[in-house]
Amino acid sequence: MGGLAAVLVLLLASCGPADHVGVGHRVAVHVTTSTTTTAPTTVATAVPTTVAPTVPTTAPVKVTAPAPVTTAPRPVVPAPVAPLLVTRLVGVGSATQIIAVSAAGYGQTTATLTAYQQDAAGWHQVFGPWQAHVGYAGFAPPGQKREGDGRTPSGSFGFDFFFGVLGNPGAQFPYRSVTGHNLVWDDDPSSPLYNQWVDTSTANAGAAPEPMDQTPVYDYGAVISYNTSPTVPGAGSAIFLHVSDGPATTGCVSLPTSELLAILRWLNPAAQPRIIMGTAATISP
Repeated sequence: MGGLAAVLVLLLASCGPADHVGVGHRVAVHVTTSTTTTAPTTVATAVPTTVAPTVPTTAPVKVTAPAPVTTAPRPVVPAPVAPLLVTRLVGVGSATQIIAVSAAGYGQTTATLTAYQQDAAGWHQVFGPWQAHVGYAGFAPPGQKREGDGRTPSGSFGFDFFFGVLGNPGAQFPYRSVTGHNLVWDDDPSSPLYNQWVDTSTANAGAAPEPMDQTPVYDYGAVISYNTSPTVPGAGSAIFLHVSDGPATTGCVSLPTSELLAILRWLNPAAQPRIIMGTAATISP
């Protein structure tokens, strides 16, 4: 730009004002432009670098679990075990097999039957508690059973023999088969054979004897030794443990067939078994 200005000054000085300069006298002005070639600048593009965030390394904290607190368990005091009913019964004697038939009170026609055995370890329950039927008038107080009153006698009694319309189920006691209408039970207080098994083909069973060929009640049965030693006329007869037909009895004790058979097969004459019957207050005061 310095050279160009000098040329312009010179021209102005020698030619006068620009209005008087002819075309022929015009000086072509060549402006030389200095061209500078500048090498392209290569700008390096920085590739972004992904820097993983720096996580401060922290030493793991060791957590120590608190020591378990050991608390000694409180001793469990077992509930007192009620003694077996058999240990409170009246009339056990030397028997090592006992059947207990207990009703809640007089007039009750159902009772609870349980069976017990004594061995070297003591008494233990074998069967029951089962529901049994007794007389339609319930239990008679001790000594008050009478012929035809519909009551079951109270007290402790042994067994005489077993019997049945059906064959011996495997009983250990002597077994009598009911083979016909001639076999009856003498229920006549005035008869010399009162309260006995009678074969009417050979003996007189008195008035209105009880037939033994009754089914299902006498399919199986056991004679309870009530009013036998001595036999008191009118004190009651034909007291059996027999098959139940559903309702109350006329003075016997009855069970369903399967339960009765279990009892009959279990009873052993060597154990001097007894059946103790009556209200709970009577048999275990």
